[in-house]
Amino acid sequence: MRLTTERLLLRPLSPGDEADVLAYRGRPDVSRYLESEPMAPEEVKPFIAERMNATRIEKQGDRILLGVEVDGHVIGDVRLRAGRLEDQQGELGWVFHPGHQGKGYATEAARALVRLGFGELGLHRIWAQLDPRNEASARVCRRLGMRQEAHLVEESRFKGEWGDLAIYALLDREWQAGVDDGRWR
Repeated sequence: MRLTTERLLLRPLSPGDEADVLAYRGRPDVSRYLESEPMAPEEVKPFIAERMNATRIEKQGDRILLGVEVDGHVIGDVRLRAGRLEDQQGELGWVFHPGHQGKGYATEAARALVRLGFGELGLHRIWAQLDPRNEASARVCRRLGMRQEAHLVEESRFKGEWGDLAIYALLDREWQAGVDDGRWR
């Protein structure tokens, strides 16, 4: 599966992407808001091997994970993971190198997966969960037209301390209204 946007190529991760993936997933400032620790060099090949075929959703838990390429380099990755298929829901997520923040790449890539989720996969609801301190990701959610549905206080232990969780979501009819009025070009 390959998706193109105005500036980006979204494609499966592949052997040869190791240095690019490590450049962002190996950073402490990136993993700060992720459940995982910074990726070690020896973890990159297995990470890519496990995810390079994540290109379709057929059952609960399946995911589409695509590297986001700009000028021949992977600068991040985006994913859409299937929730309960009978509920037609998907969870959206993204991870980007901070050197590429502020350029709209995360929003552009996430928008492509939202379009895929509602347009081709027929999802009813797409949601994202994040640490509410992650202002950049909260802004992406709002740019996508998602509304904050919940702020769970001290919802779980996260890296040794109690952490909050924010949940944002968008319904297919809300997305379609944005398509109809031109917000989703």
